Amino acid sequence: MSKTSKWLIGGIAVIVIGGIAYATLGRNSSKSDDKVVKVGIMSGSKQDAEIWKTVANTAKDKYGITLKFKEFSDYTQPNKALADGDIDLNAFQHYSFLNASNKSTGDDIVAIGDTVISPIRLYSNTHKKLSEYKKGDTITVPNDTSNESRSLYVLKAAGLIDLKSGLQTATAKDITKNPKQLKIKELAADQTARSLSDVEGAVVNGTYADTAGLDYKKAIYVEPINKDSHQWVNIIAANKKDKDKTILKNVVKAYQTKATKDTIQKEYKGVELAAWDTDFSK
Repeated sequence: MSKTSKWLIGGIAVIVIGGIAYATLGRNSSKSDDKVVKVGIMSGSKQDAEIWKTVANTAKDKYGITLKFKEFSDYTQPNKALADGDIDLNAFQHYSFLNASNKSTGDDIVAIGDTVISPIRLYSNTHKKLSEYKKGDTITVPNDTSNESRSLYVLKAAGLIDLKSGLQTATAKDITKNPKQLKIKELAADQTARSLSDVEGAVVNGTYADTAGLDYKKAIYVEPINKDSHQWVNIIAANKKDKDKTILKNVVKAYQTKATKDTIQKEYKGVELAAWDTDFSK
């Protein structure tokens, strides 16, 4: 074989090997990029941070997925970020909130998995039990559509008010009985806990109760869990066009594990419950 032939064959081999290496590197790089999922969550909760740390470890170890988190400070932000494509998933809302949000914004966001249910609670700095409420006392509730409705149903379950029947969502205007003539004051959800120094009661979402350092054991009423409660289950949500992507389904699987359930129990001691295996048939 001539030197020229050997040179040509050697050169071709280098090119082929180089091409294979480049293609492999390209596939690996693409695969690495594809294995990153950006998740929008609410900021401020150390307990939730521990839960997501457990989920992230499972996602990495079992599915090779790296979770990256973007924190938000209020409930209006994560769905917008998801609809805009800034994140791949979010995990901060319940079914009722998502339905109201989609209706308001026209977004096409869907639930792809249940996470936890966090019963909301009625707190008071002035009263230790429901029977202490007196005429004209003020109770604050969140002012967004779904959480206001949820809070009013909590007050109804507590026996403080009654509401029109057959409602999907309730507002203060739907109160039919208010024997103690309680004043229902609507505030942004992140302000209800702060209002406790000025009013006789506040219905506070779990996220903001954590942030405000409220003692769950001192709540004077806890939302019951029953067949009507499933709409309040927190969810992992995605854009509808992405709901069947395997990588996103695997994030849900990474969440719905015994390891996650154990962490939820450790961090919240029964204040939050793993919703994917909670019985709502009662």
